[in-house]
Amino acid sequence: MVADDHFSLFDLPARFDVDVQALERAWRAVAAQVHPDRYATASPAERRVAMQWAARANEAYRQLRDPLLRARYLCEQGGVDLQTESNTAMNSAFLMQQMQWREMLDDARHDPAVFATLETELGEARRQMRDTLATLLDERQDYAAAGAKVREWMFVEKLAQELAAARPTD
Repeated sequence: MVADDHFSLFDLPARFDVDVQALERAWRAVAAQVHPDRYATASPAERRVAMQWAARANEAYRQLRDPLLRARYLCEQGGVDLQTESNTAMNSAFLMQQMQWREMLDDARHDPAVFATLETELGEARRQMRDTLATLLDERQDYAAAGAKVREWMFVEKLAQELAAARPTD
């Protein structure tokens, strides 16, 4: 079994807009081929290789089934170093939106109406980011712009996690 990247491992086109059902079927087929139980009576080296392939298939599947991780992977495959730990540069409109959402998060801790509004806005932001990334990655192959959008989406996901943790109690 030879595969240069996650998509070729599953014989899928390298696209952001992936057919999730085809991915699931392909992962199951690959997982069945390399499952360590199939190599129980094989040599230690063959068992080790099967475990490595199974781990690789599982990690590839984990990354490709999650839209944000898939976008990150495609950007990295396209030569973009996302520098997620050190690159915090974002456009000014998104920075202003971040500040507004942060203020809403503070209010949402005590106000269910603000909580619901922020939850809705973050859901819409996610949808817009998925749509934008599909265009940037699949149609334009603009990995640099997609990388900037991925960093924004990572912020949205972090904020959504904080919002979930701050859910008001009744």
